[in-house]
Amino acid sequence: MLWSSVVVPKAEARAFFVFGDSLVDNGNNNYLLTTARADSYPYGIDYPTHRATGRFSNGLNIPDIISEQIGSEPTLPYLSPELDGERLLVGANFASAGIGILNDTGIQFINIIRISRQLQYFEQYQQRVSALIGEEEAVRLVNEALVLITLGGNDFVNNYFLVPFSARSRQFALPDYVVYLISEYRKILVRLYELGARRVLVTGTGPLGCVPAELAQRSRNGECAADLQQASDLFNPQLVQLLNQLNSEIGSDVYISANAFQMNMDFITNPQAFGFVTSKVACCGQGPYNGIGLCTPVSNLCPNRDIYAFWDPFHPSERANRLIVERFMIGSNKYMNPMNLSTIMQLDSRT
Repeated sequence: MLWSSVVVPKAEARAFFVFGDSLVDNGNNNYLLTTARADSYPYGIDYPTHRATGRFSNGLNIPDIISEQIGSEPTLPYLSPELDGERLLVGANFASAGIGILNDTGIQFINIIRISRQLQYFEQYQQRVSALIGEEEAVRLVNEALVLITLGGNDFVNNYFLVPFSARSRQFALPDYVVYLISEYRKILVRLYELGARRVLVTGTGPLGCVPAELAQRSRNGECAADLQQASDLFNPQLVQLLNQLNSEIGSDVYISANAFQMNMDFITNPQAFGFVTSKVACCGQGPYNGIGLCTPVSNLCPNRDIYAFWDPFHPSERANRLIVERFMIGSNKYMNPMNLSTIMQLDSRT
């Protein structure tokens, strides 16, 4: 009987699943007809292959660095033809640049994988894995996996505040819009649990008003845009409250809140302390703060990406991403609540 188990491939390291937007997209949008893509130079200039991969970074993004830290291979985009056979056991990345909590977020990008579709793909993934290792093992793989979800920023930047008098801003005052977003996010998080997720890292929004794109459009003297900062200030505490509520309903610490706002604010407020020369000017872009338009082959490009907190008008540089993941791993309760990723890894290795 002993040798029969060899036939079934086992997941060596812990599987990792990623849902969300461009902060965590590993290249799904490369396979779609959309303007929200990062598949050309200078994206990926510092990636190991020095090629653009669809990651909105000069190099590695947050999921890549988390995979590195937990001793896993980087997750492949779900739409990648390479995600097959035993590679499925590593997990998958379902994220798609431009999406939000709401289905009407990012409509200007045309063809992107909305969160409801990402969850459908997760179901499809589980069927594929069941065919590979059997249903029981597939359930175990998902239950024991680590999940990361990053949503919400686009619901403000690419929806409510996208244009003056946007449809959503006419429908809702900002505080009411946030309450609506949280109620919709609740459904998404509950669905993840129903689909077997048992350890879910949920990031709040970063300091939306401080990204170079918003400084370029809304800032007089380089101060963060107040209306977008207010959006983050309203959204993040309510998200933490929702996660605490869900955990107490379940009776277990399924959802871990990651304070992306504080993680980013640390180096935005005091870039020099973290070895950056600026947290206002993007490395790649044009116009004030290099914050206008997209990062393209004709954009301004800084020679040393490691001294810029922002790679493009919206996204942190690989070095900033490393600082963020360091907080995920060993951050205090101010950053990770109720515990950080190192603690989770220790706890879960015992059970």
